[in-house]
Amino acid sequence: MKRGFYTIMAAQFFSSLADNALFIAAVELLKSAHAPAWQAAALVPMFALFYVVLAPFVGAFADARPKGYVMFLSNAIKVVGCLMMLLGAHPLLSYAVVGLGAAAYSPAKYGILTELLPSSQLVKANGWIEGLTIGSIILGILLGGQLVGRALSTRMLALDFPLIDTGIDTPPEAAIFVLIFIYALAAWFNTRIPHTDVEMRPIPANVLELVPDFWSCNGRLWRDRLGQISLATTTLFWGVSGNLRYIILAWSAAALGYSTTQASSLSGVVALGTASGAILASVKMRLDRATSVMPLGIAMGVLVICMNFITNVWVAAPFLILLGALGGYLVVPMNALLQHRGHNLMGAGRSIAVQNFNEQACILGLGAFYSLSAGMGLSAFGAITAFGLVVAGMMWMIQRWHANNCIRHKDEVDHLLEIARHDNAHG
Repeated sequence: MKRGFYTIMAAQFFSSLADNALFIAAVELLKSAHAPAWQAAALVPMFALFYVVLAPFVGAFADARPKGYVMFLSNAIKVVGCLMMLLGAHPLLSYAVVGLGAAAYSPAKYGILTELLPSSQLVKANGWIEGLTIGSIILGILLGGQLVGRALSTRMLALDFPLIDTGIDTPPEAAIFVLIFIYALAAWFNTRIPHTDVEMRPIPANVLELVPDFWSCNGRLWRDRLGQISLATTTLFWGVSGNLRYIILAWSAAALGYSTTQASSLSGVVALGTASGAILASVKMRLDRATSVMPLGIAMGVLVICMNFITNVWVAAPFLILLGALGGYLVVPMNALLQHRGHNLMGAGRSIAVQNFNEQACILGLGAFYSLSAGMGLSAFGAITAFGLVVAGMMWMIQRWHANNCIRHKDEVDHLLEIARHDNAHG
């Protein structure tokens, strides 16, 4: 791997670490304000909001500027969202601003991989990036849980600065203040990312011209016989995975009686399994064999439903590791295949923006459904059952879709797989 790849990894680690710790802090901030339960559930779709609304623009912006600059600017926006929370803005609005920074960050983060590395290293690079991201999710969730916990927050709130009234009086506020410095560290790493020799694609004078261009790119990926399958799979996976993060917090409280700090450790356990599966996939899988992992998605759906029967943490921990590992092994090769097809069909930033739009629209839709259901009294057990059925059923349909493509469009699918096989071997 090129040296710049490790700088990207460091920047991604700290930015993702802060993102996930902030989620726990925001949940606790709403709880401390005695907000209705649906508002905590709504944090997930609010984070996804700008991914969907700005999808036609962020990919083009990432293709028009050096990727390191885009990532730096994105982390600066996340800092603004944190400051809004500390200054009294509603946590849902503030968290949406943090989501705005994340929406701009993602096309640059993944797009630079296709600029910096050959196709033959994409699966490996995705494995390391996803594994590191999941590792940062584990540590971020655990960090957030500890920052809002009594032991650490008491010490932080006891700190006194002469002649300075910070206005930070609660554990979640203290946690958010600490996370601002982690975002700043990530931004510093962004400034160290090397420039690539890839030609920048200028943004048109009338930015509204990007909307039909985006929908054209979106349609191009959905019409591609391999792009549509990888896009459908990753869209469903991240749609469910994004909301499962909160559902596990709710399930831990209902099934095990856990506090936010205790429940955050189980969310970290799922991420640990996902990291293991992602790293294993990066070693074992090839780009042209990515579609062979789809049955794992059906298995994931069944395992999600089985969570309803677990009431013991010693059973829950290994079970959640297995659930996460299946997800990690599923998403890495499919994500690499999607990047490969997107890079061949359009610019890297645009293809990632299309991917983010579909995935975050799924998160937004499922999150809105769960938030509405929570407001109407649906239990965590009911939500888990619904999510499990969605995963298993939709993955079965996607698998049948691919099988039908292989029969009705055999020559086209074989040609695209041969391109992936060639690029994997000689990229």
